[in-house]
Amino acid sequence: MTLSELTNLLRECAGEAEGVDLDGDVLDTALADLGYDSLAVLQTTGRIERDYDIRLSDDTVAEATTPRLLLDFINESLAQSQQAA
Repeated sequence: MTLSELTNLLRECAGEAEGVDLDGDVLDTALADLGYDSLAVLQTTGRIERDYDIRLSDDTVAEATTPRLLLDFINESLAQSQQAA
């Protein structure tokens, strides 16, 4: 998954805070600073789990405080899923 795909899903699932540019350099910006609380992140990861048929643990999602960390967890799960197939 790319940053662009993730930011599109964040917008679709939880909207976009006024004054936040998700198209900028946001990889290491705290999700909370981008306007996404834990519920918004859970909604987005739930959609990712359904769309990509992967499982992300709640603990892992809670540790993902930036888009970079969230992408790392998602892409790791995707790679494991592909290896298992």
